[in-house]
Amino acid sequence: MCSLCGILGCDDHWTSAVARPGVYTRNTDRLSRRREAADRMKFANAVLSPRRISVSEWQGTSYVLSNPTGRTQIFDSLAHLWPEAEAMAGREFDPLDPVYLEQLKALS
Repeated sequence: MCSLCGILGCDDHWTSAVARPGVYTRNTDRLSRRREAADRMKFANAVLSPRRISVSEWQGTSYVLSNPTGRTQIFDSLAHLWPEAEAMAGREFDPLDPVYLEQLKALS
């Protein structure tokens, strides 16, 4: 698929709280949805920071993962965040690794 088709697709992931008939959400307006998306990015970056990787939202449709050397990867859903981050880091992330947990504690 070309890049344009991938960008025009929709991210209908469960993390995207949008108003749907019969589905409760407190995010009924655009500003609330943008605020929630910003909070997700803040949390994801806090968790990725010990690995020196960051994620940002691009045009509200995709995500860009990057590292200090300038390497970037674009993906279309937060569901792909961990596999993409592991591929970029060249190793698996163990969320229960004691060293990793200590690094996260030091950030807070």
